[in-house]
Parts: sequence; structure tokens; C-alpha cells
Amino acid sequence: MAIDFKTLIQVAPHVLNVRKPLLLRGRHGIGKSELVYQIAAAMGLPVIERRASQMTEGDLLGLPSLVGGVTTWNPPEFLAAACSTASILFLDEVDRAVTEVRQGLFELCDSRKIAGNTLHPSTLIIAAVNGGEHGAQYQVGEMDPAELDRYTVFDLEPTVEDWLDWAKVNVQGPVWDFINQNRSHLEHAGEFEPNKVYPSRRSWKRLNDCLVGAELLEDVKESSGSLLFNLTSGFVGFEAAVGFNDFCAKYESQVTVEDILDENKVSATEAFGINDHCALIEKIDASGALAEELTDIRCQNLVNYFVGLPSEAAMKLWSALGSSMQENVVKFHRGVSSDGRKVATRMVEMLTGAKNGPEE
Repeated sequence: MAIDFKTLIQVAPHVLNVRKPLLLRGRHGIGKSELVYQIAAAMGLPVIERRASQMTEGDLLGLPSLVGGVTTWNPPEFLAAACSTASILFLDEVDRAVTEVRQGLFELCDSRKIAGNTLHPSTLIIAAVNGGEHGAQYQVGEMDPAELDRYTVFDLEPTVEDWLDWAKVNVQGPVWDFINQNRSHLEHAGEFEPNKVYPSRRSWKRLNDCLVGAELLEDVKESSGSLLFNLTSGFVGFEAAVGFNDFCAKYESQVTVEDILDENKVSATEAFGINDHCALIEKIDASGALAEELTDIRCQNLVNYFVGLPSEAAMKLWSALGSSMQENVVKFHRGVSSDGRKVATRMVEMLTGAKNGPEE
């Protein structure tokens, strides 16, 4: 059974705390490596990363030397570090490694030592592969039951929310907003055609970094066109590039967080459907505005927006607000809109179904 990133972050420490190697399986570009670094940061450990696919047997064992007639092994730098310092030893692309390396890793994961070198007592092992359920789509070797038995195996199927939560502080507004409103473009879910470029969580981050570096996100409407399209298609493929380019051309006409919280432009949302409202609420939540103490003006404007929302969208906004500062919740709940509608009354209407928003 596949699990999402939030679940893995909850369960992984329990496995690692008893020094059991962890194996993460999942499609390319979903963020397995980034997740390892998040786990390591939470545990206060540095990461020692090696790509098993690029290693030979000598890269794993080190070089032999003769001491007093006895052959000993001088460990490679990464292994010496993992043996001397508490760390996360991250072994990536294990299922692409040659047989000799995988057999060596077999011993390392099983006994925590190899060629006479023993891991530091607090060093933990995490490995990652593209195999498992999706293995047939990749040129990888199968892992037999004995090899898998050395790991605690988790198949990863991250949600769109996993990426959006991570991307709040890692990508710029236009990219985040596009994926939030066009979630099917985040990554390709079907079979892969040879030599065709597809979007992935990793490629959207790489595209974002390129656009930031080229200063093309400062005025996305002005940037939209052949330059933006050609850049985007190289990272995420033709279909996603068409959608993103069209989105950027209309980006400045979208209702922003500031339009609602600072300018009280509630009227700009009159033609919105449920999905439009939900996307805007997610944008407000992602902006971090609800995590700070709301000024009286911002709270009033948010109340004005809330009382006219359809119930589903209103409940989404209330839930987002509920995870923020308690002071915000209390102030908002006492709020009265500019036309005299009370938040408390609207909440009762939502819960009882006695009356709904104007679109319902």
C-alpha cells in the first residue's frame, strides 16, 4: 500500500530510531531525495549521499593494503564519514547498481559493517529506488525477496497537497498558482512514451528556478509568449507548457490575496464558481496571511468575503482560519460584514442548511 509524504514523515523516525534501514520506492521526480533531507533535518543529522548506480565494487569497499601480512581495507571517504560521524547514509538508485555493489550493500544493511568497517552507532541508512509498482517503466534491476527483507519498505504516492505545501516556500506565485488550479499538470500519471518530455514535481521546481534566474516571473503577462513557452516545454513538455503559457497571459487579471485582504475587492469574485473560490482560499492560506495576526482592516475584508461564499467554500476558509492564531479565530467569529451579516449567523446557516450562499 502506498503512503503520502506526511504519513512517511510520521512513521520514518520510528523505524530509524531502532536502526533499521529504510527503502523508499516511487516514481522519478516525486521528491524522494528532498524527503530524505527533510527527515534528516528533523532528526538533526547530516546527510551523506551516494548514488549506488555510479559506484563500482571498489567505490564501496575502498582500497586494500597489507599490514603485518594481513589485508585490510581503507574505506572510501563517504564510508569513513558514516563510520566516524552520526549521519543519514542516503543510498540512491540502488536498483540501478551493478550486482557486486548491491551484494555489498546487502551486507552493510544487514550487519551495519562492510570490509571491516563498522557504521557509527547512530548512523542510519535510507535507500531509494524507482522500482516497486512502477518498476516496469524504468531500466532497473529487480530486488529479490532476500534483498528487500533487509529494508523496511515504503511505496510512496505523494499527494498534490504534499507538493503544494512544500512549494509554498520553494517556488514563486505563478508556478504555485498554476499547479494549484491545474493539478493534473503537476505530473504525468499514465504510461510514458519513449523520448517524450513529461512534467514532474522536480521539473516544475527546476522550471521555477530558471524563470526566477531569468527574471521572467516579475511580469508574467509580459513574459508570456514564445520565449516562455519554449523554456517551459523544455522542462515540463508540450501540453503543460501550453497551459502554463495561457495561464501566465491572464495572470495579472486574477484576483489576488491583496485584492481580498487589503482592497476589499469582493465584487471581483461575483462570477466565481466553487473551484475558483477554493483556489483563491488556498492561495490566501499559502500566502501565510492567516498565520499572522490579522489587522482590523484585513479581518473586516475577510469577513466581507466569507459571508457571501457558498457553503463548501466558506467551510474551507473557516478550516484554514481555524489552523491559524487563536486571536484571529475569535476576532473573525465576532465579525459583522459591511452590509450587516454576522459570521456567527452564517456559520449556523452552514451547519444547519437553513440558508446557503447566493450561488446555492
